[in-house]
Amino acid sequence: MSDSLAQLSAEYEALIQFLYLAPVGLVQLDADGEIAMINPIAAQLLMPHSRDGGLDNLFVALEDVAPDLRSQCRQYTASSGKICDGMHVHLHAGSGGAKRMPQILSVTLLKLDASRIMAVLDDITEQVRRECRQRQNDAWLNAVLTGITDYALASLDAEGRLCEWNPSIGRVTGFGPEAQGQTYAMFYPTDAITPEHALDRLREADADGWALDESRLLRADGSAFWGSVMIAPLPEAGREADHAACGDGAAYCLILRDVTDKRDIAERRRREAFSDHLTGLANRRALFEATSQELARSRAAPRPSAMIVIDADHFKAINDQHGHPGGDAVLQHLAATLLDAFRDVDVVARIGGEEFAVLLPSTDLAHALDLAERLCARVAREATAFDGQAILCTISAGVAVAVDGDGGVDLLLKQADQALYAAKRAGRNRALAWQPESVDAPVQEVIDGV
Repeated sequence: MSDSLAQLSAEYEALIQFLYLAPVGLVQLDADGEIAMINPIAAQLLMPHSRDGGLDNLFVALEDVAPDLRSQCRQYTASSGKICDGMHVHLHAGSGGAKRMPQILSVTLLKLDASRIMAVLDDITEQVRRECRQRQNDAWLNAVLTGITDYALASLDAEGRLCEWNPSIGRVTGFGPEAQGQTYAMFYPTDAITPEHALDRLREADADGWALDESRLLRADGSAFWGSVMIAPLPEAGREADHAACGDGAAYCLILRDVTDKRDIAERRRREAFSDHLTGLANRRALFEATSQELARSRAAPRPSAMIVIDADHFKAINDQHGHPGGDAVLQHLAATLLDAFRDVDVVARIGGEEFAVLLPSTDLAHALDLAERLCARVAREATAFDGQAILCTISAGVAVAVDGDGGVDLLLKQADQALYAAKRAGRNRALAWQPESVDAPVQEVIDGV
């Protein structure tokens, strides 16, 4: 018996040593997220994101950046198995430096039995950076090597206007000679691209050698297709050759391709990396990356960029009265309302448990505040249908604006958050714009009673 105990003790010590020396973060938790064991790498990854400096609960530690972990575990009904595999979690955007890539954490949850879950955590920031560059290279090679009959080819002037019409444009988009002289933005839905964004891509092509975008496009008859739009600057020789067609000379080559048949795979990958599990909105990572890019563009071509941060009022009371399924239904209803209220070019994201944010490119403070006020009124009058009941909910919203990209992502979100809590203190169910006096107001009493 003593030999058996000694062997078990040795095996246990070996297991503990393995867990603590493993090259990835390992956390053992119960079904409610309470941490029973954590190794040093996991603690190092999680500690900067702990609200109170402790690591007692994994769901709480990651609530601000991965608010749907708890619901994923709750919805997984099998006795054991993989709850999620390599889910990307955006940890932070850095301050000020728009070109700094956010830290990305890979999270895998394994259900061991009814009461135990193992989390595997890994910092994959550099891996994601390499994969992003590889995808860009693959897209370029694909554009060069794939049959040219799949493409519309056109030359653009320095303002992005089509210099000429040709049969390839008609074949892919259905537009005729009337397309000549219009900007390539004509291929996008009206609320999916701003004039500033259209020019941004020309500047990005100048800086990087080419600019690539995949999104929903429209044919001349109004039918939609999933398209790949690549823009590359022409060398000086090419500009001179096209001088007659483009007046001052063609400046860019546009390659437009219908990639609808490849959309399902691309969309699945995009959802896994950039979407919130519960609502289908963009997640925190997607919002931070989009905002960083938008502010960088605004520094190159000055214009305002607005941010609205939205929080459901008294959400804990909704969960207490209707349970978490009722709370989830309210969040899903709110997400659908947000998507309907804003443009395609705006980025609507869930960034916390009941907290949402909207990035509005090329939008000033007055317009963003007007949109937020109308949203508050709409949410207050549209109840959520759940289990034969109508659940009423209100929201509070804070609005801030970055002028010419100043301040970075963190400052813009901080100011919108401060305006949000000012709206909470003022009685909730309202939207307020950021003011300097918002900085000094305490928020803890508001947080405690959201």
